[in-house]
Amino acid sequence: MTPEEILKKYWGYTAFRPMQREIISSVLEGNDTLGLLPTGGGKSITFQVPALALDGVTLVVTPLISLMKDQVDNLREIGVKAYDLHSALTRRETRRALDSCAAGRAKILYLSPEKLQVKSFHNELRRLPVKLIVVDEAHCISQWGYDFRPSYMRIAEVRRMFPQAPVLALTASATAEVIDDIMTRLGFHRRDKVFRRSFSRSNISYVARYCDFKQEQLVHILSRVPGTAIVYTRSRKRTRELSDFLRKEGVSADFYHAGLSSEDKAGKQNRWKSGQTRVIVATNAFGMGIDKPDVRLVIHYDLPSSLEEYYQESGRAGRDGLESYAVVLASPADKGVLSRRLSEAFPPKDYIRQVYDMACVYLSVGMGEGQERLFEFNSEEFARRFRLKEGQALAALRLLGRSGYINYIEETATRSRLMMVMERHELYGLRLEPATDELLQLILRTYPGIFADYEFISESLLAYRLGVTEQSVYEGLIQLGRLHVIHYVPRSVTPYIFFPIGRQPSGDVVLPREVYEHRREQMRLRIEAMKEFVFSTSGCRVLTMLRYFNEENGCECGKCDVCRAARRVAPPRRQVREREQNLDESILYILRKAPAEGFAIDYISGQTGASAKEVAARARLLADALKVEILPGARLRLLPE
Repeated sequence: MTPEEILKKYWGYTAFRPMQREIISSVLEGNDTLGLLPTGGGKSITFQVPALALDGVTLVVTPLISLMKDQVDNLREIGVKAYDLHSALTRRETRRALDSCAAGRAKILYLSPEKLQVKSFHNELRRLPVKLIVVDEAHCISQWGYDFRPSYMRIAEVRRMFPQAPVLALTASATAEVIDDIMTRLGFHRRDKVFRRSFSRSNISYVARYCDFKQEQLVHILSRVPGTAIVYTRSRKRTRELSDFLRKEGVSADFYHAGLSSEDKAGKQNRWKSGQTRVIVATNAFGMGIDKPDVRLVIHYDLPSSLEEYYQESGRAGRDGLESYAVVLASPADKGVLSRRLSEAFPPKDYIRQVYDMACVYLSVGMGEGQERLFEFNSEEFARRFRLKEGQALAALRLLGRSGYINYIEETATRSRLMMVMERHELYGLRLEPATDELLQLILRTYPGIFADYEFISESLLAYRLGVTEQSVYEGLIQLGRLHVIHYVPRSVTPYIFFPIGRQPSGDVVLPREVYEHRREQMRLRIEAMKEFVFSTSGCRVLTMLRYFNEENGCECGKCDVCRAARRVAPPRRQVREREQNLDESILYILRKAPAEGFAIDYISGQTGASAKEVAARARLLADALKVEILPGARLRLLPE
């Protein structure tokens, strides 16, 4: 089938979005390819279509476990067999996914980058017929990127395993430096297959609102702009506080963050997508992979630390191409808040080494132990036990991860699942209490596939059908697990720490310059760029953002708050021409009285009341008209007529 036929058969679309077809063609021709598509630009189609056109398996490396699981579920709904592998899965689940891919029963295998740090896993990958390697969020492989992840560095090893498979690197936002670094680290055979859409979103008006009381301004904006909205904040606690506040003000609102269960997340997302909830107040955990085209308004209650983050999050507005708004709420204190994030993200090196020791003690990992082991990690309890600030402790763990000593895996929400471990014939002799036996019979009727593999289950559904509480179902499942009837993995929202190497003496823990000093300087520059975007009113906000992303041929948007303010105060063109004409005449009049060496531009500026910049601009035009001569030292002299 052609790419167009695949698109029509599985997704029901008759045409590709801009740049999708070009990227797909490049990949199918066997080229290493880099695609820069804005948020909502349809990145997933650029590898899912080739995956179905190629024989064999497509590997997709992505850091977002929740997005990975969503895409696998969506693919299965349209009849495409796919699997996802990450550190929270059991060995049996991992083995089944790899066996299915090796046997040709699946087309796409999603991987979390942490899996690539396990050497034994590389041996498992070698037996797969890999035809395409996809690196999603490719900026994570660059040490200059805003979200560098050391585990991404192992992708190069996978590349060497499958030298004939082309690489497709995808990202929504990257500077020229990051683009070059991505291609170098992924070993691109050629560098001319770079496809980029402009970062400009002509239907979005970017606005900064300066205020002392953000809550009042939030309600005001929501009352003026109708339609679905997202409000981003950096605090889980604040998501709930703001949603409660908005509801009291009569606004339909809910909250969302990474610490919620899978069921809660799905329910909140669905109510928002269907229009039951108008406003979702969320951390940056919300939005990835959620395709809602009619978001009219994205408000940042707290400032992001970089323009890359801001661009991705604000870009969730107006995917349908209709008029939309991206608003930043900024207070006088926010400059200081941004600056403090730098010291919080890069605590002193001795502190980082202490946190490493404390984490090992907390997890009972002895010296030299722990290699390739995964531990659940309760960051809140850890910080409380050792009297640490949780945010700063997590920053230390991330830096230790980038230095190769551990991997801190952010909270991963997993759905409950179970598998039958007792053979069918053994069940006949099983003696259970009536309530437990009734639960088992319902499980066998509801989930017939559990003898072959793990199946996701819903405790609430089982409780509803049995007419009991969820707690009773949970206790019954635990009891069946103790009797070795089933293997039950309850749902959880859990962070993990993975040790790629055994515990080292803290004195031997080295934080390389590229991890600490270089990245600290990069973050400082990103924060300064964010400050300029928000707090400067001297130029178009869109142009400021485009220049940051090395897009130099942009023009003023005419729609941001800076452009609109300039349009309101700009004098009519007739007045501008009169002022220019009067200034020209004044310059010529003054130069008629000048000595042979002429007059300095600063002197003329003082005589006319115009700025030196204005005088210099008019002088260049007068010189072009052969009326004045520009001399060294920024001096002007009249030319003879």
